[in-house]
Amino acid sequence: MSTGVTPALPARLWQERWPSGPPVAHTFRSTYADRWVRFHSLPGSKRYPESEDEYAILLDRYNTVLDELFAGTDVFVVTMDWSDTPTGPAGYPTPRETLHPEGIRWWTESEQNDHDPEFHTHTRLYADRRPWDRGCVDELLRAVADEALVEVFITDTELRRIHHPYDGGADVILATPEERDRLRGRHTDWLSSHPAGL
Repeated sequence: MSTGVTPALPARLWQERWPSGPPVAHTFRSTYADRWVRFHSLPGSKRYPESEDEYAILLDRYNTVLDELFAGTDVFVVTMDWSDTPTGPAGYPTPRETLHPEGIRWWTESEQNDHDPEFHTHTRLYADRRPWDRGCVDELLRAVADEALVEVFITDTELRRIHHPYDGGADVILATPEERDRLRGRHTDWLSSHPAGL
């Protein structure tokens, strides 16, 4: 369970550690490409699990990397929703509130380039802090695998390493390119055959 988080802490740390962009998970791969690696969650780069055996494989892959990143530490678990107003209800139904009830809103990223307010979007990020234990985010990871939740990420409380699971795998951002290379080398069977690592 969450040990609590104050919104100002992850926001300040994000601005210090990752000044090149907002904490919107789908942007991490391009913004921090020199420290990025992608692991696929199922053999053969299969995208969606179709059996409990396949859920077990993807959860093992997610948790193996998460253990390597965060064992023995506390983490921030971050979930997202969006709305067409900064404080309005979520723009689409997700299980976010049920699966992440202790998440505290710590960031709102607003997209208001269109002149028509009807097309403005406000991405809201929620975080809690908890000790990392293998399996402690399995319900969230299953929801991500089913594409019921998007833009989830897990990071240490110093925001030095980021694990962004998505439906099909995980994007991992490490503290240095060398650390990225070591992690990639430990899990070569989980890499894409695509030349860009996608």
